[in-house]
Amino acid sequence: MVKGSDVLLIFVAILFPPAAAAFITGCSCDLLINILLTILGYIPGHIHAFWLIYRKMKAEERYGAGAFRYTGNGTYEPLAPGPGQNQAYYGATTN
Repeated sequence: MVKGSDVLLIFVAILFPPAAAAFITGCSCDLLINILLTILGYIPGHIHAFWLIYRKMKAEERYGAGAFRYTGNGTYEPLAPGPGQNQAYYGATTN
């Protein structure tokens, strides 16, 4: 489902793809990649920005809004382990 913030992000990606990449990834390698792709050709920068938006929308569907962290290369991980995921206890015992 497309939210209002995603529509705004798509609009920003149409106007200036590196800005959309910066909103999604922050100051990361993906931002640098998007800047270089936009300099090399405007369309590759768009494709990369739309791919980042798509991956963010899939992470929202999978983990819920705000329940994930960007780890780079278009991948996300949950902030808290969900049901069925192993959790490290670091020496503590669980019953």
